[in-house]
Amino acid sequence: MSVSIIRNEPEVNRRELASIAKEGNKMKKMAFGAWLILFLPAMVFAQEKIEAPIWNVGDKWIFTQGNIEVVGADKDSYTLNFSKDTCILENMRFEKMVFEKSNLNRIYILKGDKRIKYTGARKRLLNFPLNPGKQWQDTCLQTILAGFLSGIETLDLAETFKILGWEDVQVQAGKYRVIRLEYKQKNISSGTTTFGVEGWIRYWYSPEVKYFVKCQYDKDLFEGVKDWELTSFQPKK
Repeated sequence: MSVSIIRNEPEVNRRELASIAKEGNKMKKMAFGAWLILFLPAMVFAQEKIEAPIWNVGDKWIFTQGNIEVVGADKDSYTLNFSKDTCILENMRFEKMVFEKSNLNRIYILKGDKRIKYTGARKRLLNFPLNPGKQWQDTCLQTILAGFLSGIETLDLAETFKILGWEDVQVQAGKYRVIRLEYKQKNISSGTTTFGVEGWIRYWYSPEVKYFVKCQYDKDLFEGVKDWELTSFQPKK
């Protein structure tokens, strides 16, 4: 009888150890599942975040409304040349603009070799990093021709920017995976003929070509302004 007990004890211990190990594995799986629930959204978010692209001198984008080319770069900024036929709302009547490297905000206009601080509309249009749901605000001064009798007005505009999400779009240059940005502006200058007037512009940015591939304007506000899209991207090789 005593021999039987001695022989059975190891078997009981093995079963208990196996049961404990099984429970331990269950706990590990539960803990890992909880970790996924907590951190997977953050991992997906990180994957969706788009950092500022690296532009090279010679990179060129050709659109249905003009073209843009990188003509200069230093450790902190890029200089872009806008062709004269580039959409007026993009070049703001300036031929050359300087963009900050870290976020691609517009920081200067160039007149000859002189840098002048840029205070016009959409100076923070490209405000990297970008990710779905990101929103930001800004203000700017915008000079417009109000009419033959009213002359020139300088407006104080409130600007809002929002990243709406990912889409696939087809343009003349091809099909791209893009992130859509919506820009809205509102005139907050009291006493002007257009006080309170609002409008929007929609942009589609492609990480592949490192710039917008498509743009649409609110025709109620930007009457006569043509939408545009990318026809060719010519990276410097």
